[in-house]
Amino acid sequence: MSNKPLVLAARTPMLDNAPLVIISLLIFDSLHFVFARLLLPYLPPTTSGMYVLGIATVEVAIFIALWDRIHFDVFHRYLWFFLSIGFLVALSTAMTYASVAFIDPGTASLLGKASILFGLGFGVIWLRERLTRLESAGSLIAAGGLVMITFQPGDYLRLGALIVLISTFLYALHAALVKRYGGDMSLSDFFFFRVASTTGFLFLFAAGRGELMWPNAQAWLILLLTGTVDIVISRGLYYLALRRLRLSLHSIVLTLSPVVTIGWTLVLFGISPTLPQLIGGAGVMGGMLMLTIGKVDLRRKY
Repeated sequence: MSNKPLVLAARTPMLDNAPLVIISLLIFDSLHFVFARLLLPYLPPTTSGMYVLGIATVEVAIFIALWDRIHFDVFHRYLWFFLSIGFLVALSTAMTYASVAFIDPGTASLLGKASILFGLGFGVIWLRERLTRLESAGSLIAAGGLVMITFQPGDYLRLGALIVLISTFLYALHAALVKRYGGDMSLSDFFFFRVASTTGFLFLFAAGRGELMWPNAQAWLILLLTGTVDIVISRGLYYLALRRLRLSLHSIVLTLSPVVTIGWTLVLFGISPTLPQLIGGAGVMGGMLMLTIGKVDLRRKY
């Protein structure tokens, strides 16, 4: 087998077709909280996350084994890195799956866009980056929208919103670590050990809570679909699109994904956001677009 790293960023038909990449990324990214809600009646949240990431780990391992091979020495060299991001993503995943018991997927997806705001904060504090006036204004508008969504009347909605924000902060911290220390390895090695370490921590969480159980047949179907679509396809497309699209365009696409999630939520669960949630969500999306739109050069070919 070849020892070349798996990058897949070269010349594939889908990655050469930017509009298809954008549409695919928008659709798949919008399904995360929808799948979490679908699994809620069948398994405890941490257990659901464990099975979803476990399925993804097996599928990624099979794919890499067919394409190249798994380089286990990479895990040994970057042990602290994978343990760190595995713990952060596992905790974030468990909280994400728990949040949909208190908040609808559409609103949760809007709050999840706080990851851009948190990432911006890490850039300013950690990397000493400076904000333009437009970015500062966008940050304030987005923060106001997050506050409006989070502090709604009713303990359940408030609890669900806070869980999503904490989960999003943990995921943004993981992204900052990846950006700082994860650029020297191939995409295949990074992705496999990322999902494998996350699965390991979710197993420990579920075992520690006494929530290990075997899913029934219907739950297995949803788990297989979720692991394949929400992890393997969605996250694989996320990292591939990040290499193909400009970062600003990539961020704008992800900012718009809650609109699609709200549509899924209305169709599948019959739940629509309240007027305050829509106003707060508009603030979040408007602020996030302000953070990214100024960096897009529409004259450049993507």
